[in-house]
Amino acid sequence: MIADGVDMREIVLGDAAGMAEVMVRNRGYMAVSEPPRAEGFYTEHGQRERIEGLLAERDGGRVVPYVLVETGGSGAILGNITLNNVVRGPLCSASVGYWIDQARTGRGLASAALAAVIRVARDEIGLHRLAAGTLLDNLASQRVLAKAGFEEYGLARRYLYVNGAWRDHRLFQLLLHDDPPAAA
Repeated sequence: MIADGVDMREIVLGDAAGMAEVMVRNRGYMAVSEPPRAEGFYTEHGQRERIEGLLAERDGGRVVPYVLVETGGSGAILGNITLNNVVRGPLCSASVGYWIDQARTGRGLASAALAAVIRVARDEIGLHRLAAGTLLDNLASQRVLAKAGFEEYGLARRYLYVNGAWRDHRLFQLLLHDDPPAAA
């Protein structure tokens, strides 16, 4: 359990309906910070396809996808957090992305999930560095990253196509350790 009444676990195919439900409910809220999505993205079928892709990437060692779920009740999906672009060797790094259901923001769930994923990245996967990016005005996410020890290290101009335009992003990193990477 990462917070009172909330657990974090790896995503499974059976989460497709719950993911579609939370995506529909948060569609307007997330539109300002997400790339454009086709209508099918908001369906159970679309989420099943997305999850299948995530699981294939996970099996290839490139992604570690989690969902946050309500415990002791509905089991509703409350958000997700994912280690993306996992790279081994001398880089030994990944990027992290997350979101929380709008109705649950401001309760420390993103901070708790990020702390848990940092432990996995450092202690289980053995990564050296985590990276994250936020839109310039996403102060809530920037606070989550700062609380977890991430430092801002740059600005990526026109980094991602979000909400109808190429948007600048603040770039953050967290160095997890200075041990050498595992031998190949």
